[in-house]
Amino acid sequence: MLIFLWTIVGLGAGVAVLLLAAVTYQAIGRARDRRRFPPPGRLVPVGGHRLHLLEAGAGEPAVIFDAGLPGTSLGWCYVQPAVAEFTRTVSYDRAGLGWSERGPRPRTTRQIVTELRAALTNAGIAPPYVLVGHSFGGFTARLFAHSYPEDVAGIVLVDSIHPREWLEPDAETQRKVLLGIRLARRTAALARLGAMRFYFWLIARRAVQPTAPSEWVASLQKMPRELLPALRALWSEAKPYLTVADQIEALHASAAQVAEADAPRDLPLIVLSAGNADARRLRDAAAIAKRSSRGVHLLAHGSGHWIQLDQPELIIAAIRQIVEQYRQTGGLQAPYIQSKSEIVH
Repeated sequence: MLIFLWTIVGLGAGVAVLLLAAVTYQAIGRARDRRRFPPPGRLVPVGGHRLHLLEAGAGEPAVIFDAGLPGTSLGWCYVQPAVAEFTRTVSYDRAGLGWSERGPRPRTTRQIVTELRAALTNAGIAPPYVLVGHSFGGFTARLFAHSYPEDVAGIVLVDSIHPREWLEPDAETQRKVLLGIRLARRTAALARLGAMRFYFWLIARRAVQPTAPSEWVASLQKMPRELLPALRALWSEAKPYLTVADQIEALHASAAQVAEADAPRDLPLIVLSAGNADARRLRDAAAIAKRSSRGVHLLAHGSGHWIQLDQPELIIAAIRQIVEQYRQTGGLQAPYIQSKSEIVH
């Protein structure tokens, strides 16, 4: 019995030592990353937390970029510098992602829009805005335009998700949602113990192959290599995984908020769809474009979901079109191209 008890005590002590070592490893790595990768932009208070805004360029209207569900300001690395050559630009990290601090729950689109408006106001970035939203970020653009129509000069949706996808999910989608939430929260727990930091260290040295979803891995491989160390550092923390879980949990509520929202009928709207999008997503995108009398639906042949990494020039051209039209007419009410569906080769 005594030997058994000492064995249990020994195992417990061993586990405690390992946990302490793991937590220490993570703390040392976090401190090192904060020195190596400070925020490239500025942190703007929006109440009880701060959002990271990355600004470049000058001119009116300002172009505001919002990324997909797990995305950050770094995802616009090919688009923002080019757009900054002809107008003011702001990419930002939603609360809990990138360099932004975590925000209050639930992480619905309405909460996200409220925070974005506060950040722009507090940063002194005056409207009008051209809103550019990729995937989940398309929800932000649409609800922002509905909530503050007087502040918006136009919208560019980049393979945006549609509310119907999350209001009427089939059984398989519901299963994936629950799995995604569980996986994100378990990964956050591992990150607190340094497991994700060690995993990315192994990837950087090509000791292991990435096991994340292939689409996400493919998108990272298309980004400039010099950004990868910062991305690995950001995703070595628990914060982004918890935020992704929060956003997924709020998807149904967010979809309901956006489904009820309509931007002004004469607002310039360009909807870009991935070249590999299925027929239902293309119909949904075309329907969104038709909600504006000045809407255009474009199909980006040769692009997957991450059009900003596959064919950034298409997004740059769409933004330029809206910016130049605004400047030529001097306001939001001038004639614009009529609603139609086009194909981009």
